[in-house]
Amino acid sequence: MSDFLLYYKLGVRYILDIYSVEYILFLISLLVVFTIKDWKRVIILLIFFIIGYTITISLASFKIINYNQELLEFLLPLTIFFTSFTNIFKKKDNFRYYGNMRKNYFLALVFGAIHGFSYGNYFSGLTNESIRIWDQFVAFNLGVGTSQIIVSLIFLVLAFLFLNLFGVNRRDWVMVISSGIAGVALTLLFELKFW
Repeated sequence: MSDFLLYYKLGVRYILDIYSVEYILFLISLLVVFTIKDWKRVIILLIFFIIGYTITISLASFKIINYNQELLEFLLPLTIFFTSFTNIFKKKDNFRYYGNMRKNYFLALVFGAIHGFSYGNYFSGLTNESIRIWDQFVAFNLGVGTSQIIVSLIFLVLAFLFLNLFGVNRRDWVMVISSGIAGVALTLLFELKFW
């Protein structure tokens, strides 16, 4: 197996791993306000998230920036909580409002940057200090991006099924999913030793 394929698979598994649930929860908390009809907006959202984490995974992986790991472990569930909590208070007909979309894009960029430091920490632990680190970095990053697209597609299909076929009210869908994710994020926050 080539190094590129190995690191690509590691990137995919990093997000899709059951122990990386916080990344999936964050992505879902960003996506829950969208429907399958909003696929263009979802692509923009994912681009902002990818830009955010690519910048910081680069800075962390190539050891350009040092950061406090304990603070980072605290910020990850905090980003999940904040994103879910803001979804709860959105007005019923405001999901497609341009200002809300811009806020979601901004959250994806900034919080993607926070999550990128974690990806960088994981990636740095995987790499050998070889000349091919750039190839490994690109492959890992592409794997992470692929897994985010997979999670997004699965979630949007589930949203379509629940909202269109089963007739679940969209506001209820957003409230239940966001409340559940916010509750999990609070649990993760209180389990940390950062306090």
